[in-house]
Amino acid sequence: MQKQSPLLRIWELGKKERGGLIRAMVSALAGTMSGIVPFYAAAQIIIGIVREERELSYYLLWCGIGLAGYLLRTIFYNLALSISHKATFKILKDIRQMVLAKLPRLPLGTVMETSSGKIKQIVVDQIDSMETTLAHLLPEMTSNILAPLCVVAYLFVLDWRMALIALITLPVGMAFMMAVMGGYGKDYQGAVKTTQAMNETIVEYIGGIEVIKAYNQGKNSYAKFSDRVEANAAYYYNWMKKCQFKMSMAYAIVPATLITVLPAGWLFYRAGSIQIDTFLTCVILSLSIAGPLIAAMSFVDNLAKVGTTVGSVDEILKAEEQHHSETPVVFGEPCINLENVSFGYHRDREILHDVSLTIPAGSMTALVGPSGSGKSTIAKLIAGFWDVTAGKIVLGGVDEKEIPLTQLYEQVAFVSQDNYLFDDTVRENIRMGRLSASDAEVEAAAKTAGCDAFIRSLEKGYDTNVGGGGAHLSGGERQRIAIARAMLKDAPIVILDEATAYIDPENEAVVQKAVAQLVKGKTLIVIAHRLSTITQADQIVVVMDGGITDIGTHEKLLESCPLYKNMWQAHTGVKEGEVA
Repeated sequence: MQKQSPLLRIWELGKKERGGLIRAMVSALAGTMSGIVPFYAAAQIIIGIVREERELSYYLLWCGIGLAGYLLRTIFYNLALSISHKATFKILKDIRQMVLAKLPRLPLGTVMETSSGKIKQIVVDQIDSMETTLAHLLPEMTSNILAPLCVVAYLFVLDWRMALIALITLPVGMAFMMAVMGGYGKDYQGAVKTTQAMNETIVEYIGGIEVIKAYNQGKNSYAKFSDRVEANAAYYYNWMKKCQFKMSMAYAIVPATLITVLPAGWLFYRAGSIQIDTFLTCVILSLSIAGPLIAAMSFVDNLAKVGTTVGSVDEILKAEEQHHSETPVVFGEPCINLENVSFGYHRDREILHDVSLTIPAGSMTALVGPSGSGKSTIAKLIAGFWDVTAGKIVLGGVDEKEIPLTQLYEQVAFVSQDNYLFDDTVRENIRMGRLSASDAEVEAAAKTAGCDAFIRSLEKGYDTNVGGGGAHLSGGERQRIAIARAMLKDAPIVILDEATAYIDPENEAVVQKAVAQLVKGKTLIVIAHRLSTITQADQIVVVMDGGITDIGTHEKLLESCPLYKNMWQAHTGVKEGEVA
């Protein structure tokens, strides 16, 4: 599929403001054409001098016309920028709203896997970076191209030979420009990559400074840091050095129209094939061709940047959505059936292969298996993070694709080992489980989760700000707040993905008790690496290479499933080793 021009894509996205952009372009064109009037007036003044015109009124008239052209240029130019800026801000607002409206329609797993920093960069920084280019590019670039075309057309009316001669320097200068632009896309892509590599190293160096100091690796780590910075600087230096001669030649040759127009026009005049008025007018007007074209060429770099930004925006706007019914459904018992489910995060790579599984209502089902076997993928598909590629998942007697996403999310409480906390108070983070909950209900959930005591020991208790991502709390404290949030949600299906991973031994019993309260009377799905925590499960599902190898109780699997038996022996062997 042919890649769409970034300007055409913005034209599509900003369809509500097309009228404003067109008015801005017309005004800018009028301003640029008005800017040519002083050149024509200057030509008439010079013609008057050559003809020995002695009437002061003649010169005052053309000076007035030239001044009027300059003033009109200023008025139209500022009017164009005013209109284009207003239209641009509305377009950027619309694009932001489209992106924000799109996010809830994307698979939840896709949103969770996309860093908040990247989303923020696109929604805030990158879209904002289009403002200057968009507000200036459309009105100025179009007018700076159309106005010289009008001048050239007029020159053809005056004398076609002089018009062609006035254009000789343009293709020569543009040839140098095209030599630069030919590899611009590849060079710009390389610049983006080397800058990204430098930024990643900077973040890594700053984030790991504690480890670097602790292990006395400052010299080696700083060498990597400085090498990336120097490599970035060297890339830009070599890029600019490579372009310098060609760009200099382009900017020197394009406006040098007098090199061809003066001698050729003089020869035509001496031969009597052109009048002095026409000769002088062509000379002066030829000087007005190059300026606007050079101004238009200066937008090439901005176009590349806009193209990169539009690409980032379209990563979200053109991403595949989840398509679910909008009509609320009525659920039966919270049992779950996976029927011949296949799934892949990418169309060319399947993760799950023809998985069928029944999870009875009110039961505890454990998913075990090696890392990367597909355990978490099964759990996240049940929770509606993605839609299955093939087959179907039936929840409470209803196909998940027939369940509105908001209603589906209400049915499942998902507690993982890396739950996110918002940069808000402890109270509000717990309340995210159910926004309508009262303060008393929030505190009751915290008590049940066993985190009331540590919360009250914080500086401001429940009103303590946890920081971005819960940075002001330990991993165990964040996990207990996440469990309290899940308790407050009170969903009929609970999925625990290593929910006690960050809990210290002295608090693990408290959290396990809290988890027991959370799952009481619920359909429970557990993903656990510590097999000792799931020996009492109603059924244990052994997952391997995207398929189900065996299903049974702990005792049955020890007898019938070699993979589970090996995992159990490895688990108990580690525990015995630790005790010894």
